Amino acid sequence: MPDLTPLTVPGELESLKAVREYVTDATSMAGLDKTLTNRLRLAVDEIVTNSIVHGYQESGQEGAIWIRARLDDEKLTVIVEDEGPYYDPTQHRIPSAEDLGQPLDTREIGGLGIYLAIRSIDEFRYERTATRNRNIFVVYRSAPARAE
Repeated sequence: MPDLTPLTVPGELESLKAVREYVTDATSMAGLDKTLTNRLRLAVDEIVTNSIVHGYQESGQEGAIWIRARLDDEKLTVIVEDEGPYYDPTQHRIPSAEDLGQPLDTREIGGLGIYLAIRSIDEFRYERTATRNRNIFVVYRSAPARAE
């Protein structure tokens, strides 16, 4: 099955629309339903937003976001890369169910976007190449049961 043409966008919040459209196109090509499309789009959006805000803006860097989709008989894989400072989302503290049950004004700030990203899809992996953060999102076309 053919892969989608990769997308490169500036590491700016204005690029999120193009990223969302790319993910939507990939899910359409994979034949994913609306629920899976929304889950994958949310996951990618959260990680790309973090890359832009924390990786580029807060560190005073400029850079790009690279995104590519791979489709096979079993799954859709979306790979997102940036050249911001090293950041492995899987090492960030993820809110527990108890944390999420706390009132907003007493809850520790941070981690909710990563929690949503990782919980929304079938697999999430992080890799660090020589100069890039690589976030890998996998959604199975015949999805196994997901945690709600």
